[in-house]
Amino acid sequence: MAKQNSLLNKLGLEDDARLLIITSIGLGCSHSMNQGVYKSLRQGLATSATLLMPCPWARDAAVQFNDDDLGLSLTLNSEFDNYRWGPITYAPSLLDGDGGFPRTITDVWDHADLEETRRECKAQIDRAILWGFDITHLGTHLDSMTLRPEFFDIYLELACDYKLPIRLPSASDITKIGFPIKSLAEAQGILSPDNVLRLPEGTAKRAQSFEQILESLPPGVTELQLQPAEDSQELRAITPNWPLRVEDLQLATDNEEVKTRIEKLGVELIGYSALRDLQRST
Repeated sequence: MAKQNSLLNKLGLEDDARLLIITSIGLGCSHSMNQGVYKSLRQGLATSATLLMPCPWARDAAVQFNDDDLGLSLTLNSEFDNYRWGPITYAPSLLDGDGGFPRTITDVWDHADLEETRRECKAQIDRAILWGFDITHLGTHLDSMTLRPEFFDIYLELACDYKLPIRLPSASDITKIGFPIKSLAEAQGILSPDNVLRLPEGTAKRAQSFEQILESLPPGVTELQLQPAEDSQELRAITPNWPLRVEDLQLATDNEEVKTRIEKLGVELIGYSALRDLQRST
């Protein structure tokens, strides 16, 4: 007998149902990423996306927004060597020596003032709403706010204030964190997928891994993250991992066989809006 799954039950589904959210991340980061993310949503397999509000191309993402299933990735890091962005509020403790967010989450944890962090994250949500985004969920860039309890408290507080589901780390990572983030969220009525998966870094393995994930998808709600982007000189200048992003766009849009396979496997594609609507109805 399948193990009881409370999220599936709340969605009115049987315990053995398999639901998949395919999320395109990186919206707002660059023009190439905006093009790739929206293409994957509107012409491909993606059912959700996440926006990095402080990034230079967030305004362009707002102009292109058209009632897409879109969440906000609360951002405290700027990880690229030569491409930088920083807080949208006055937050000196969230800056590094280059005048942008720190590159690593350890740097954030070592120097960030918690009140400045709370104010910055709230401002990112409020600006997204002001610019017309209909936010379906919250995430946190590079997991900076899920791995330390004092930052997770802010993350959970904002999810409660705005009545939004959240993305948590993968189930295997949650067991290593050292404090019960899943149960803390559930105690506040905040929903999250049962598991979050990412494709491996090697380009040769991504398509194969995508197929393997579909074949072995467990009961429950699983989120799979992609990083689609259009190939361009801009993208190649931003990150040496540009081939992975271009391949993810191909995976998400060259998809007729994948769509057929998903149907045959009995996997249902959903967006985060289903979780948001459920959370706000209870």
